Amino acid sequence: MLKGLFIILLFQLIGDIIQKVFLLYFPGPVIGMILLLFFLLLSRNNNLFKNKVKPSLMVVSETLTYYLPLLFVPVGVGVVMHLSYLKNNHFIILIIIFLSTLLTIGITALLMNKLSKKND
Repeated sequence: MLKGLFIILLFQLIGDIIQKVFLLYFPGPVIGMILLLFFLLLSRNNNLFKNKVKPSLMVVSETLTYYLPLLFVPVGVGVVMHLSYLKNNHFIILIIIFLSTLLTIGITALLMNKLSKKND
């Protein structure tokens, strides 16, 4: 379990370093998560990492997933702290939520359409 936790934290550190060095506006942990995804995809076909990495990462990821709802508590506190801002700008926020939802649905539909044509 410690090996898997070390790998996750290592990729988060690498993502933070990349974000700080290149002055990106993208969060470092997200960069690390994307790098970890690519690492796992590459290690799937590589016999060097195949049996060493995945079991330890699986145990840690299952444990972290069990406690995932706790990560939403700070977000809820942040929303409550900025309730006055939400009240003053509720119309603009609703428009942004509506438009981003439509954009997400549209992009997902286009992507599914292109992916389903490749499989036919």
